[in-house]
Amino acid sequence: MDISQTADIGIVGLGVMGENLALNLESHGFAVAGFDLEATRRDSFSQRTAGKRAFTARSLAELVGCLKLPRRLLVMVPAGAAVDAVLADLRPLLYAGDVVMDGGNTRFGDTQRRILDLQGTGILYVGTGVSGGEEGALHGPALMPGGDPQAWPLVQPVLQAIAARAEDGAPCCEWMGPGGAGHFVKTVHNGIEYADMQTICEAFWLMQELLGMTPGEMSPVFAQWNEGPLSSYLVGITADILAHTDRESGKPLVDLILDTAEQKGTGKWASQIALELGITAPTIADAVFARTVSAVKDERVAAADILRGPGKLAAVEREAFVAKIHNALLAAKICAYAQGFQLLAGADREYQWHLPFATIAAVWRAGCIIRARLLEDIRRAYAHAPDLQNLLVDAHFAGVMAQCQQDLREVVATAALHGVAVPAFMSALAYYDAYRAPRLPANLLQAQRDYFGAHTYQRVDRPGKFHTRWTE
Repeated sequence: MDISQTADIGIVGLGVMGENLALNLESHGFAVAGFDLEATRRDSFSQRTAGKRAFTARSLAELVGCLKLPRRLLVMVPAGAAVDAVLADLRPLLYAGDVVMDGGNTRFGDTQRRILDLQGTGILYVGTGVSGGEEGALHGPALMPGGDPQAWPLVQPVLQAIAARAEDGAPCCEWMGPGGAGHFVKTVHNGIEYADMQTICEAFWLMQELLGMTPGEMSPVFAQWNEGPLSSYLVGITADILAHTDRESGKPLVDLILDTAEQKGTGKWASQIALELGITAPTIADAVFARTVSAVKDERVAAADILRGPGKLAAVEREAFVAKIHNALLAAKICAYAQGFQLLAGADREYQWHLPFATIAAVWRAGCIIRARLLEDIRRAYAHAPDLQNLLVDAHFAGVMAQCQQDLREVVATAALHGVAVPAFMSALAYYDAYRAPRLPANLLQAQRDYFGAHTYQRVDRPGKFHTRWTE
């Protein structure tokens, strides 16, 4: 059978995400061709697409040969060297005007490098952030494409067709900007995701350690929270997780899971970029550190027998404190989103991408892991004021923080007095208080720098740079 130039799009990499995206594409009327170096994945793809408008290629050359012109390819292989290897093999097979999309969790700098490497070839390169996990890939992810702007008209109909839909019907896929903008937006998404997950975990931990609540008692609390301002995918799945019982032991499954969290690196990248750009994002960074400290399980177990904690304190009243945890979680979540959007703004100033902040919030409203009710409020805030300095000073969010900040303080203080680690809550509060402070102790810090390194300082009473010989 001659299948040359019959497929609408080709997928390179048929792991869980690649295969599910291919099935999503096919279900929306696109003829799909797939290829993977592993024969078992090719066989799985052939079986799952039997009777559908799909073709399994045995080589990259065969895959490229069966695509309509201009060709559109979606690369779903591990970030890094694997992407470079695929590009090296694809490059001599493609024509000017063909589009290659990288849908992996790629460093945005790598995407920018690859765009530069392809200059002069006419091959159009797109870095596409994909969020939603395997279910999202199959039923509708949030997509954040960016790169060569000439590619957007060619891939827009395909990507928006398979994307999730927000409540207003808008596809959760829009163009983010040139260069590595798409993958950068996805990196920030994942940084917020780290913070969001950690704050939820701290709420769970406080209920267990201070209130003595069981997972079964916590589950309906999170389910109720998911009906209000905290409504989000992550709060919803937390309620499900806490309700799940292990079939073998009859115990809550969450209690049987080892308390060591893993990571794939995107949260770390977001924290590193924040440091490089000079953007304050402590809650995102502390969420990463919470995972790293969880990984040293043996050290923590040993330290528990050596390091002293606080003495026994009076019990905390359950109902009132659960309400405070709710507000603390909401406040910390807002601070995490504020930090994420500050990071987007910092990169936008550095790289001149002209990121569409309201659109980014709109794209995150469905399909992605951090989808939440408050994203519509974030979209509205940036639609009203595209140059908003910080989400915290938007009238709506300033009002919410005014209502919740005292409970965040009391939750953090209570946790500290009882020796319960809540680093994300603590850093969110410190971020809020530092940002609202008209004066900080950095004057002494700058004096110290001038003392030991002659780094100079500025004065509040006259312009210019000054240096003092402090020991004279």
